Amino acid sequence: MQTNRRFFLRNGALAVAGTTAIPSFLIRSVLAEASPAPGQRLVIIFQRGAADGLNLVVPYREKNYYAMRPGIAIPENKVIDLDGSFGLHPSLSPFKLLFDQLHLAIIHAAGSPDMSRSHFDAQDFMESGTPGLKSTEDGWLNRALQSEDLHHRQEHTTFRALAMGSQVPRTLAGKIPAIALSSVNSFAVGGRGPAPSPAANAFQAMYGESGDHLFHATGEETFEAVKMLRDANPAQYKPAPGIEYPNNEFGNNMKQIAQLLKSNLGVEAAFTDVGGWDTHQNQGGVDGQLSDRLREFSSAIFAFWQDMGDSSENITLVTMSEFGRTARQNGTGGTDHGHANVMFVLGGHVNGGKVYGRWPGLANEQLNEGRDLAVTTDFRQVLGEAVSKTIGARNLDAVFPNAQLRPDRFLRIL
Repeated sequence: MQTNRRFFLRNGALAVAGTTAIPSFLIRSVLAEASPAPGQRLVIIFQRGAADGLNLVVPYREKNYYAMRPGIAIPENKVIDLDGSFGLHPSLSPFKLLFDQLHLAIIHAAGSPDMSRSHFDAQDFMESGTPGLKSTEDGWLNRALQSEDLHHRQEHTTFRALAMGSQVPRTLAGKIPAIALSSVNSFAVGGRGPAPSPAANAFQAMYGESGDHLFHATGEETFEAVKMLRDANPAQYKPAPGIEYPNNEFGNNMKQIAQLLKSNLGVEAAFTDVGGWDTHQNQGGVDGQLSDRLREFSSAIFAFWQDMGDSSENITLVTMSEFGRTARQNGTGGTDHGHANVMFVLGGHVNGGKVYGRWPGLANEQLNEGRDLAVTTDFRQVLGEAVSKTIGARNLDAVFPNAQLRPDRFLRIL
């Protein structure tokens, strides 16, 4: 097997692609007898494909909602009421308990000020945190961690910033080391036996032969981390009694994030994504394609929250999607690329039980470009409040350039 350093370096961070070649946990930086990172932990979930916020959190008092969606609207008697104006899609029923417990906040009509309807551009802008600017090289969450370091001098571990996937996402790209894990269960350096795998031996040899002292030291320290993880036997993790995650990729990712958070590895920020939201055809209403996705989405997040137990007090979870869907259904029983959407914020310190944001209305004259829900809350307002009150990022001008975020303008979700 041939390996080289370039394979391991991407966007200022390390990523391990696949589950059989190089073990996922072989990444740079120190983990010597790590303790949990102090303070809050931030979990970001990106719904790729543009979720239909109008059917996630239904404005069921809006007459035009039903007029524009005769085949896919959620009937008022099926909506799970939240506050007399908005209600959840019935497949989001686990969220109602979290909402009633005041752990879940909802921000409607949130989104990017950029008007792009391109999935690629819109996702890129939201992950970089600089809407309309394609030249940004790093991600907003990486910059937030950089800002934290300016005010909080402390030791960090290899697992400070991590993402579930084969490569580090745009959100975490930047100067702060981040890792990408294809699967915790793919960690096989002695995980099921006393001897390291051939891939691990090759990886260790590559570092050992390096003339770069720092690179060499990092390799040695990484293998110390590998030994600790092997002792912890991560492949044998079991959720808390009675907790069952959905048996799909997103459910498994949420379970693994819980596992890593509970393993005292010093995780401060975790990222995962979930696709399947681009419902141009046969979207469905109470039942169907979107309903199935929402059931998996909400049950995985609910299982994660329950699995974390008392540790959930120190967790803030934020969901986002690149844009919403058109207010009107199209001719194939679906919706097309829109503008504003809905964000969820879940956490122990969340001022939940409320739908935040100024509602722009769904009358024809209130629609963006005559077709979409208008944006009234910049998504950076939500993320800015999250990073300032969780990981302690104070320099919001550096985290979100040109957004002009100020704490006195926050929605006070946290």
